[in-house]
Amino acid sequence: MGELTGKTALVTGASRGIGRAVALRLAAEGAYVAVHYGSDEQAAARTVERIEKDGGRAFAVQARFGEEGAVDQLFWQLGAGLDGRGLDILVNNAGISSGHPIAHVTPEELRQLFEVNVSAPFFVTQRALPLLNDGGRIINMGSTASRFAVSIQIGYTLTKAALEALAPTLANELGRRGITVNTVAPGAIRTDLTAGYTAVPEVVAELEAITALGRLGEPEDVADVVGFLAGPQGRYVTGQTIDVSGGTYLGPIMPA
Repeated sequence: MGELTGKTALVTGASRGIGRAVALRLAAEGAYVAVHYGSDEQAAARTVERIEKDGGRAFAVQARFGEEGAVDQLFWQLGAGLDGRGLDILVNNAGISSGHPIAHVTPEELRQLFEVNVSAPFFVTQRALPLLNDGGRIINMGSTASRFAVSIQIGYTLTKAALEALAPTLANELGRRGITVNTVAPGAIRTDLTAGYTAVPEVVAELEAITALGRLGEPEDVADVVGFLAGPQGRYVTGQTIDVSGGTYLGPIMPA
């Protein structure tokens, strides 16, 4: 029997990449998983199908964050899918990126980044709190971008730093209910969203050269940490940011 048998989970942005790996991981441990997606219905269906093929249980919910009424739409579907059960695990994974330095970031781009990466997880969490069972878990997906400088990601970096700041305060508020709140901060992870640079050998070589473990991450590397925080072993970890970057930018790597 899995460690999360009998638990329920909502994973936003779970149709692909890290979110999909997280949904698969939680379902493999027995959780009944709500697979959220924004627009790619087929990808979400494939995630649900994979979970069910492996013996798990899941259902898809759709909402385009950044659009009016998206959170209401999400929770209407979630309530129907949970059928009166509470929520045990919330993973705020959905997000969008940016590839512009400060000179080229427009007001519309920054607004959209904050709406999807900050406002959406904030209000999803707010709406989830009445459903969240005591002893529950909230896990936000941050980024190592808030730890070191990447000039062409400045808008994205601002949003991930803001999201990371949510965990300590919320953890303090919810701790007496046994609810933990943490942030997982991935580094460079191979997904379809990062294929623009992870498919370039020279870029990969440069990233590997500044990473202690000498390789890029895979979605499963992140999902395993989320699984730990969501499970019983993570019960006494809260208000923290967990770096999942293989040790990127720890300092000069000296020859042995």
